[in-house]
Amino acid sequence: MGDLLLVRHGETEWSLSGQHTSWSEIPLTENGRAQARSVAPLLDKYRIDAAFTSPRVRARATAELAGFADARVDEDLSEWDYGAYEGVTTVEIHRTRPDWFLFTDGVAAGPAEHPGETPEQVGERADRMLAKVDAALANTEGSVALFAHGHFLRVLTARRLGFSAAAGAHFQLATGTVSRLSYEHARPVLATWNVRP
Repeated sequence: MGDLLLVRHGETEWSLSGQHTSWSEIPLTENGRAQARSVAPLLDKYRIDAAFTSPRVRARATAELAGFADARVDEDLSEWDYGAYEGVTTVEIHRTRPDWFLFTDGVAAGPAEHPGETPEQVGERADRMLAKVDAALANTEGSVALFAHGHFLRVLTARRLGFSAAAGAHFQLATGTVSRLSYEHARPVLATWNVRP
């Protein structure tokens, strides 16, 4: 069975400022575009037979610049729905909720079209995505690449390794990086993490 390669999208103005970004379409900065191009040589080391991307423009642009313009768009790869915290920084949230922590507390309810997600709901979505990954891996000797977002990929990693969604808190993930989940003795393992060229 091949590996699962996780690519966090390149830098945006909101990733620089620390603003929570789920559905807002914030484009890559010039540095973010350079980061996206720079992951191509890291991915070239693998035979990638399937690639999926979040529908958000920052993830799709990263996939394209990394050489995967044909990556399949999948809504399940979207970032955590931050509800009322969309565009808000952790520092700002802590002014009214000093003990708030995303991975255990979730978010404040947002508008009807973006109500927000609990950690458990993000974990369920990650599980759905992992089922699609496993179906793709079952039909190939190659690997699968996912182009997505920091918090979602952290939850997906936790779920792949058999942990709760909240355990994603332990996997810091920078923009424009490649991480690899693999197997050892038929058990999922974290093989490499947060790799930049």
